[in-house]
Amino acid sequence: MEFPKDLKFTKDHEWVRINGNTAVVGITEFAQGELGELVFVDLPAKGKTLKAHDTACVVESTKAASDVYSPIGGTVAEANAELSAQPNLVNTDPYGKGWILKLSPFSASDAEGLMGPEEYRKLLNK
Repeated sequence: MEFPKDLKFTKDHEWVRINGNTAVVGITEFAQGELGELVFVDLPAKGKTLKAHDTACVVESTKAASDVYSPIGGTVAEANAELSAQPNLVNTDPYGKGWILKLSPFSASDAEGLMGPEEYRKLLNK
């Protein structure tokens, strides 16, 4: 299982990558594995304001529907439109092409309370 060093993680299995003025958000490799093959992603609207822990969107798999929570607060600058046609990108490339949304501006202070890769690995006991 992958734990990219440039990511911060939540206990709910979301990740965030801070890239300058933008925070990219997705779900972890563990989360997508637990959900199974994704068949639909209900993407958030551009301009939607989220607080940390707010429901950002819903993903649906062959097993269940699940909320995706925003790891940090911010405004949705972009949602990954490719997921509308290919929701399984989250399964095949959760830390790359399977990103879900970008926040800009965002609350950098919210990221301070998130786990680094090693802490997240310990949470999963992997």
